[in-house]
Amino acid sequence: MKPEELASYIDHTLLATNATEEKIIQLCQEAKQHAFASVCVNSCWTATCSNLLKESPVKVCTVVGFPLGAMKSESKAFEASKAIEDGAEEIDMVINVGWLKEGRLDAVEKDIRLVKEACGDKLLKVIIETCLLSDEEKQTACRLSVSAGADFVKTSTGFSTGGATEQDVALMRSVVGEGIGVKASGGVRSFETAVAMISSGATRLGTSSGIAIVQGAASHAAY
Repeated sequence: MKPEELASYIDHTLLATNATEEKIIQLCQEAKQHAFASVCVNSCWTATCSNLLKESPVKVCTVVGFPLGAMKSESKAFEASKAIEDGAEEIDMVINVGWLKEGRLDAVEKDIRLVKEACGDKLLKVIIETCLLSDEEKQTACRLSVSAGADFVKTSTGFSTGGATEQDVALMRSVVGEGIGVKASGGVRSFETAVAMISSGATRLGTSSGIAIVQGAASHAAY
């Protein structure tokens, strides 16, 4: 896979607690330089990124209910609407994993639906935190996401006990079909891993190692 093709899959991510404006500016510069799909940031940086990227095709992706997902649904929806006001074009929300695990499926679906309604025509990715779920729960989370109008399902926050696996990506793709995106996130740090995730069905990659990944693609192409 060519570097520029691989770059188009990448959400260039900086969600660290200690992220500074200097680092956010650098993130946006790197995203423009490498033509990544988006930058993925916490909501306090949405307007900053939107201003820095306004002449660029790189989108601004903002996380909502991050990283635990245990906020009130109305709070998540409000956070999403404010992020969109600030220039976000994509929203990555975290589901309420506790509700899912105790079988409160109507509440989980409503949670997602409220955020999707706040997103309007903007893209919504639903983080199901696969490392905390059984395969049956992963399948259920994907079905609920699709039913609630999500545009993507996403493996992980990267802040829990594990990240994306090829098996989880393939399972999620098998549930949602071809009409919904699948984002692999958490532990995607190399060219080889990125290609494996795409081969398993991922259409987007969330990573803070985007530059290393595209450099790996360039090195691979040279041989």
